[in-house]
Amino acid sequence: MATVLVVDDEPIVREVVVRYLAREGHETLEAANGDAARGAIERSEPDLVVLDVMLPGTDGLELCRWIRGRSELPVIMLTARGEEADRIVGLELGADDYVTKPFSPRELAARVRSVLRRAAPAGPAVERLAFGDIELERATREARKKGVEVRLTAKEFDLLWFLASHPRRVFSRDQLMARVWGYTAALDTGTVTVHVRRLREKVEDDPSEPRYLETVWGIGYRLAA
Repeated sequence: MATVLVVDDEPIVREVVVRYLAREGHETLEAANGDAARGAIERSEPDLVVLDVMLPGTDGLELCRWIRGRSELPVIMLTARGEEADRIVGLELGADDYVTKPFSPRELAARVRSVLRRAAPAGPAVERLAFGDIELERATREARKKGVEVRLTAKEFDLLWFLASHPRRVFSRDQLMARVWGYTAALDTGTVTVHVRRLREKVEDDPSEPRYLETVWGIGYRLAA
């Protein structure tokens, strides 16, 4: 059972989302604005936040930035249909997924389940991968570069681990969406591009000349072992 904080200024949206999450067995918290959500996070430390972009006062993007500044708490953004800029900014700030309004509550519940599963720590067995000066440890979901910890979001770690598990194999964006995000065409493949760019900024010495995360033009990405 996980605790999910639902942040939306529309009471009917909160009511529907909370009802479906409760059916899934989750504990739920509610907040109608960014300030209330910040207080709930500090007091209760939820396991995941469902966060609307358009909020009175502190908006969802600002709140997502605040969350990423203090923790790797998983975040699913709710955005208005057609607001691609909000989705891209949210992903760049570290959101793990997004859902466009109007949305299916069942789909949202499924995405909550998927993000929680992927953000959960691995089993007790210690598994490590290393390439160049990068080390990954699956059990603790830690990444290090030259021995110094690199802070990755849950989805960034999943993507890097997956590519490192299949060195030099090329994966299309659609394949990465299916294998890492667990969706087939549920999100546009710009999501993959955003996450690769963020990973390069964190693990490459020169993100403009990547040594590890290579683009194979017209196909997708691979990790150069």
